[in-house]
Amino acid sequence: MLDIPGIGPLTAILATADVGDGKGYDSSRDYAASLGVVPRQHSSGDKQVLLGISKRGNRQLRTSLIHGARAVLKYCGDKSDPLSLWLKGLIERRGFNKAAVALANKNARIIWALATRGGDYVPQMA
Repeated sequence: MLDIPGIGPLTAILATADVGDGKGYDSSRDYAASLGVVPRQHSSGDKQVLLGISKRGNRQLRTSLIHGARAVLKYCGDKSDPLSLWLKGLIERRGFNKAAVALANKNARIIWALATRGGDYVPQMA
């Protein structure tokens, strides 16, 4: 897990202890929702309202994921890999903090996928 951008040794240990083998969750979205890095919903009928993050689950892991994401965002400006390009566009469209939470969400989903399927993280190349 240490090769995932924004995941350091402490976050990797916390994530491994939290997710286990990943079988407790049906999908990566369920795992991300359990950590609270997805939008809260307040919907009724046809009107869908998405609020800030739900802040449920393991507070320490969620905080570590978001701080790691902020560190990645800080240095993505000079890079041209697919992740950095996606993050630069996201920062321009949505802002720094929402991009940090989006990367934390993506990393939580990657953690779940690695826990359930095994193997190593291989970054996507353009």
